[in-house]
Amino acid sequence: MEAPGPEADTAQARAVARAADRALVEAARHSGGRTAAVLACTLAAAAAALAEPAVLGHTLDLLLRRDPSGRAWTLLCAAVIAAEVVLDAAAARLSGDVDGRSTARLRRLGLARLLRTAPHHAARHAPGETAARLTASAAEAGKVPTAVAHAVAALLPPLGAVAALLLIDLWTALVFLAGIPLLVLLLRAFARDTRTSVARYQQVQLATAGRLVEALAGARTIAAAGTADRERARILAQLPELGTEGRRMWQVYGGTTARSAALMPMLLYAVLAVGGIRLSAGALGVGELLAAVRYAGLAAGIGAVTGGLAAVVRGRAGARRTAVLFSLPELAYGRAELPDGGPGALELRGVRVVRGGSTVLHDIDLVVPGGATVAVVGRSGAGKTLFAAVAGRLTDPDAGQVLLDGVPLRELTAEALRREVGYAFDRPALLGDTIGGAIGFGPGPDPGREAVRAAARAAGAEAFVTRLPQGYDTRLADAPMSGGEVQRLGLARAFCHAGRLLVLDDATSSLDTVTAREVERALAHEVRPGTRIVIAHRLSSAVRADLVVWLEDGRVRATGSHEELWRQDHAYRAVFAEGAAETDERQAPAEVDDQQAPPEVDERQAPPEKEGAAR
Repeated sequence: MEAPGPEADTAQARAVARAADRALVEAARHSGGRTAAVLACTLAAAAAALAEPAVLGHTLDLLLRRDPSGRAWTLLCAAVIAAEVVLDAAAARLSGDVDGRSTARLRRLGLARLLRTAPHHAARHAPGETAARLTASAAEAGKVPTAVAHAVAALLPPLGAVAALLLIDLWTALVFLAGIPLLVLLLRAFARDTRTSVARYQQVQLATAGRLVEALAGARTIAAAGTADRERARILAQLPELGTEGRRMWQVYGGTTARSAALMPMLLYAVLAVGGIRLSAGALGVGELLAAVRYAGLAAGIGAVTGGLAAVVRGRAGARRTAVLFSLPELAYGRAELPDGGPGALELRGVRVVRGGSTVLHDIDLVVPGGATVAVVGRSGAGKTLFAAVAGRLTDPDAGQVLLDGVPLRELTAEALRREVGYAFDRPALLGDTIGGAIGFGPGPDPGREAVRAAARAAGAEAFVTRLPQGYDTRLADAPMSGGEVQRLGLARAFCHAGRLLVLDDATSSLDTVTAREVERALAHEVRPGTRIVIAHRLSSAVRADLVVWLEDGRVRATGSHEELWRQDHAYRAVFAEGAAETDERQAPAEVDDQQAPPEVDERQAPPEKEGAAR
């Protein structure tokens, strides 16, 4: 499979742009009533601003003539001015509400797609970049609906003012219109230059945020390696470019504002000069001249549209950054349910998985009887973790299918799949406020206190949990734990919600030998019976398994009992020699449990018959 070329990248960028625009439309519809109210208020305020010069001019003429109706028109002037102020305030208040709702909508869309995609798709984006897309970029994009409303309303006063100038006096209007082409060219250049600089600025900002989050996650490693200065330089490497793009962005904005500030007064002075000549000729009254000057000021305010255009440009650029998450492929579910009381029989039919153009799992056919414990072994890079992900449908195969109790996993509902298929990982993420909440975290109702304690006992976690200040009610943030203790809580969570299929992806790698064996025994006798898929590096896991699946370069090299494979192939024994080294590396003093366990050397060197007897 060839790497995507420039044409594919361009097509993908266009697809992301379309997704961003659709998301913005959805966000506007989500707050449709409020967005319409913002537009109505801004248009009404613009109409009041447009009416104000005419009302003021007419009132001035009436007062100069000492017309009795002048007082009424004075009150009308006050009412028009007050209406403009109130409507502007209402638009500002509603705009904040719409911005917040639109931002929240975009964040929910991005987060939902991020959580519904396969983990390997989500991992394409660095955590820092993902966080920036869902925070700063989404906030910028959330302002687009109101920015569009304000930009549309901002067009009404200058366009209406030009029409009013034409009605008041043709010559003053023509003088003003002579400068409009220059203003249009100014706005076009502003929109073009701003779009480019904003997009580049946000791109560099996301990259810097990604490096920062990576450094925070690896703070201990950086401190231990003494590379703080190097990491600081790596994180800040693009800071000069960020500064350059930021200055360029504001230079564009400032340059446009400065040119507008120079052009507008010239137009106003020209209108005032022609209006004065027309006044001296008797073609205009004093009130009409006042109105003409005020309308020229409103028409010159078309330069204020640059602010609205800038907000829309920044928002669309932010939406495109956020929309990268919208394009993540969704892991779709079906409507089927599993048969009641099924034993958890698992079958892989012609399963093939491709990553980065290379086949990682090759046409795997395997049948696992319900209730069996299967140890998946192999050297590092053999495809064990990917096998585990496919077996429980954390990802879909590119070819073939996986069935549980005769039902393809793709056809199951999300509730049925996650209720009956559980996972425990080598580096579990503990979710929830407390230790007990982290163990009970999962699909369905709260399992209850006793179920949580039973799961903790089975995982060998209760002893250290009860030593914590508040036991199971201890907040996670207040419970410093070793790698082995965190891993035991992850196992307890999996045991608490065990279904008919439980996948342990190297889930005991940070446990000492004694604790790992206790967990294996508890898994066999204290946890709900079902099928177990164990990604194994320890010899004891293979010894106790009903079936061993030996992976090599993404293919099933052999299956059978541990005793058979041990006797028949010395390469199989070499797998555990490598696995032992990997396990020893994981069990650094800071990571393993406090218990000091005897090594597994004697067990590895025992003849297969004794290992079989030990089972």
